[in-house]
Amino acid sequence: MLVSAVRNLSVLVVVSVSIMISPIAYAEPTVVTAHYGKLASGEDVLEFTMRNSHGMQVKVIEYGATISELLTVDRSGKFAPVVLGAKSLDEYVQGFPAASVIGRYANRIRGASFNMDGKTISLPKNSGENHIHGGRKNFAKVVWKGLAAAGQGRCTVILRLTSPDGDEGFPGKLEVVTTYVLTDDNELAINYQARTDKATIVNLTNHAYFNLSGSDGDVLEHQLQIAADKYTVVDESLIPTGEIASLNDSPLDFRQPRRIGQRITELYEAARGYDHNYVLWRDSPPTEPRLAAKVVDPKSGRVMECFTTEPGVQLYTANGFNNNPYPKHGALCLETQHFPDSPNHPEFPSTSLKPGQAWNSTTVFRFSVQP
Repeated sequence: MLVSAVRNLSVLVVVSVSIMISPIAYAEPTVVTAHYGKLASGEDVLEFTMRNSHGMQVKVIEYGATISELLTVDRSGKFAPVVLGAKSLDEYVQGFPAASVIGRYANRIRGASFNMDGKTISLPKNSGENHIHGGRKNFAKVVWKGLAAAGQGRCTVILRLTSPDGDEGFPGKLEVVTTYVLTDDNELAINYQARTDKATIVNLTNHAYFNLSGSDGDVLEHQLQIAADKYTVVDESLIPTGEIASLNDSPLDFRQPRRIGQRITELYEAARGYDHNYVLWRDSPPTEPRLAAKVVDPKSGRVMECFTTEPGVQLYTANGFNNNPYPKHGALCLETQHFPDSPNHPEFPSTSLKPGQAWNSTTVFRFSVQP
């Protein structure tokens, strides 16, 4: 299979060869724009509905650049949502576990601070004494501005956001573009791009919660494979110590496919489940997205492959879910990103961005069905 990404500052085109997952023939790919809701501030939020010629459907809303729905088919030809989605804008505002874009910095930063050009930058402490996911009003909690187009076998939604200098403590005015592309090869590609007017750090991801069964059950029977033989060792705060260790047949080892639930209880004392960063590369950035992980739901037959240009992928198994409204481990996240706390570890791939540079990252989720 081939994945090839062609990128510029506003458009991502994905060319791919893969197995189609539905024999149903629909019209050409379409994108429909509609009003989704209004915030208490009076700000309107639009929704974009993309559908390819095989019936796969993805909805994106401007609030948080969020994937609000992703419908794909099972082995019997039945479509069902495989990403957790809320029923209203208010639910997202109230903290529904959303498939939103996380920034400026996905994951954790120790002590909520880092050094840049000899100056200590202080960030909000929103995870104990540490910083997580860009702060209290991060990119998942603001309205992006979107536009959409369809043609040539794909649907595209482009969302833009300007983060002002000092936003949540981060230096520099940051111009961000997130582009979603749904192809007729049943791929959803996400491209992130950013530019700054002052030295800063950037680490963007999408925090989508996947459940390939299309139900409200857990994902413990899902089969998972991750293309990594190392991980970043963490302390009791789940922040890297700086050590990169081999998996060595530990509960974290998914080099060969196995059930997510097979050894998850061995991690309950430390992290209540999986919440770990896997090392995909350290010194050789790929020019095109590489396979990072593959998930199979034996019950429905749905298969999801994740490709990325990012050096890491954080596996999270919804350890904090408590049946309100989803059960513990009711979903899994594959957060493609740079390593947690990278600004405080110069030996990690850098997350720094300076004026005149363009930050670029691509992740592709490919869906298919096994017999």
